[in-house]
Amino acid sequence: MLNTKLKHLSSLEEINDLLKNSQNVMVCCGRMGPMCIPVYRVMEKLQDQYPYVAFRDMDFDISAADFIKGLSDCASFMGLPFTVYFRDGKAVKATSSIQSEKQVIAILDQMFKK
Repeated sequence: MLNTKLKHLSSLEEINDLLKNSQNVMVCCGRMGPMCIPVYRVMEKLQDQYPYVAFRDMDFDISAADFIKGLSDCASFMGLPFTVYFRDGKAVKATSSIQSEKQVIAILDQMFKK
């Protein structure tokens, strides 16, 4: 279990329900390590500023994470976390490794409309 203040995804059913019922979703799939924790903290900080985006984390080592790992957008990723942005149930952007607040904001503003 990840020690964050984000809502956690732990099953394929939860992922499918989220993607079906939320227009804009950001999922950060990782571990409690030095490249992932800063991204979780940015997400925690931004979730109040972006109420129209569902911010979620997912443990990289659970079987449900195969959904994220198996996305073609993530095929070449070498570093954690895998962060995927979904609009209307489809992946529209994916990044790997550490991301700054400025980088995350740029993606949110580009990919998701208010």
